[in-house]
Amino acid sequence: MQIAIVVYPGFTALDALGPYEVFKMLPGAEIRFVAKNIGPVATDRGLLLVGATHSFKETPNPDIVLIPGSEAHTALAATDRHLTTWLRHAHKGTRYTTSVCSGAIVLAATGLLKDKPATSHWAAMGALKRLGAVPQPEQRVVQSGKIWTAAGVSAGIDLAFTLVEDMAGRAVAERIQLMIEYDPQPPQNAGHMNKASDSVAHAARTEMADLSRNPMNAVALCKFAWQKALTRARTVVRR
Repeated sequence: MQIAIVVYPGFTALDALGPYEVFKMLPGAEIRFVAKNIGPVATDRGLLLVGATHSFKETPNPDIVLIPGSEAHTALAATDRHLTTWLRHAHKGTRYTTSVCSGAIVLAATGLLKDKPATSHWAAMGALKRLGAVPQPEQRVVQSGKIWTAAGVSAGIDLAFTLVEDMAGRAVAERIQLMIEYDPQPPQNAGHMNKASDSVAHAARTEMADLSRNPMNAVALCKFAWQKALTRARTVVRR
């Protein structure tokens, strides 16, 4: 079972490393951190480096693909031709194609979520809808065929356990759950927008807006719009 966890500059660490901690306990799992080139990749705050162990070229046919999200670099990842071309090809042969947090934006940018239900971080729901998906903001994990999407950041752990149970059964999933002692009992109760107070929700929205500011996102979005326009023009010409 080859599991390809995509890493790109600015990805959120827990989106990728949370599922990794679950998947690494799965019997027979071969985990790869994949990128265009092997080598260190900086996470969103630039304080942590994660090594890409394999290139996209070396990993053409993984059984599972997982795309993490980012605070401010998701749009850049969504317009990275090396990543999106590989993703479209790899998806044809995957058993599961998955995303965590705003990683769903990358899936949507390739057209894989067109008219499909999907979830993501609450701050990414608008973009997800604009890219053709059907947002499910109340759901933590959403399945649409072999595509599975998870809500923000920590939801990647729940996604990984869902997949492990689907692949290997409940007993294996529970064994792994006990081994990593995954028994969340936070002292707060504001983990979803429908639980947070108005003041907490407002503060979170404001901070997320600040964190997501990246001048290159505007360039990436323009690039994406041009790519779609050119694709439509080429289709018209062929007709």
